[in-house]
Amino acid sequence: MEGSSESASLTQGLQIVRLVADREKWGRRLLGVSQLAAELGMEQSRVSRLTRELCDLGLLERIEKGPFRVGSRFFTLASSLNTGWVREARTELEILVAELGLRSRVFVRDGFRAILLRSSTNDGLPGSFVKPGMVTPVWCTGSGRALLWDHSPEAIEALLRDVNFVGVGGPSAAHSPAEVIDLMDRDRSRGFVLAAEEFEHGVHELAAPIRNPEGGIAASVSVLGDTAEIQPGNKRILKALTAAADRLSSCV
Repeated sequence: MEGSSESASLTQGLQIVRLVADREKWGRRLLGVSQLAAELGMEQSRVSRLTRELCDLGLLERIEKGPFRVGSRFFTLASSLNTGWVREARTELEILVAELGLRSRVFVRDGFRAILLRSSTNDGLPGSFVKPGMVTPVWCTGSGRALLWDHSPEAIEALLRDVNFVGVGGPSAAHSPAEVIDLMDRDRSRGFVLAAEEFEHGVHELAAPIRNPEGGIAASVSVLGDTAEIQPGNKRILKALTAAADRLSSCV
C-alpha cells in the first residue's frame, strides 16, 4: 500500500508538470491551483500539496499566488538530456534489455532525491509514472543508494537528518540514517547495490554508480525485476550492469 501511495503521488505530480509545461509551450493561459485541480480532476488540497513539493524541487515556480510556470530545475533536467553520456545511456539501457530482459534506468541525485533521466523501452506502460523527471527517495531505491556510494557515514547522516521516513518505501525500506548506513556498508563489501523490496513490493533492483572524470559520482544505472529475475549472485547480471556503468563513466 505504501508503494502504491508513493506511485500515485509521483504520477499526479508528473501530470501537473506536463500540463504546466504544455500550456506554457503553446502560449496558453497559465493556471493556478484551482484551475489545475479542475483540469486534472484532482482534489484542490492535493494539487496544493503537490505543487508546493514541485516548487520545492524547482520543477515548478510561482510568483506570490499567481499561476504556475515550469521552474529552473525543469530546464536544467531538459538540457542535461542533450549531453553525450545521457544520449549514450539510451543505447546502454537497451543493451541491458537485450542481454538480460530486465527493465533498466539511469538516475541523478538532487539532495535526498533521485531524478530519473532515462528508462528502457520495456520499463512502464502507457500512463505509467515511470517517465523522465520521476522523483524517488535516494535511501530506499537501488539507483538512489548507488548515488550515495562515496558518502561517508557522517555525510549520509547529515543528508538524511531531516528526512521523514514514515510511510515511504516498501517492506524492506530503511527507516533511519543508521539503517541506510548499514545497507551501504553491506553493499560496498560485495561491490554493488541490492535493494530488495525497498521501494516497491516484489521489486528487486541492482545498481552501480556512473563516475565523472574526477572520480566522483555523476549518476547511477540499475536493472529491476522480481525475486526470480534478480539474484545478487547472478554473475551474468552483475557483469552486464558493471560493464554498462563503466562504458557510461568513460563518456561523462
